[in-house]
Amino acid sequence: MTSTPDDTPRAAAAATAGSPDGRVQQDELLQRVVQGAHETIDRLADRAAPHVGRLHDGVHDAQERLHAKADALRETGDEWTESLRETVREHPIAAIATALAVGVLIARLTR
Repeated sequence: MTSTPDDTPRAAAAATAGSPDGRVQQDELLQRVVQGAHETIDRLADRAAPHVGRLHDGVHDAQERLHAKADALRETGDEWTESLRETVREHPIAAIATALAVGVLIARLTR
């Protein structure tokens, strides 16, 4: 069976819009369409909610792991800095000579 333009809800509403009964039917049709849309959106939201929850949990876990890694790297950097400070305090002349050698090397590489 083929559909004609008169079979569509819009055509039916337009055909009956001139009479008071037609206006009531048009309002009822609109309410049914709106109610159907609300029900569809509610069903989609119910189906999506568990997936969104799992995604949220995964992002939260990843965020916690990243913060833990950042803290560990910060601690490692602090340890290296303190170790370097101790080495410079124990061997100041060697530290100055090393810094001078590195500076000369960088200067020659950048020319």
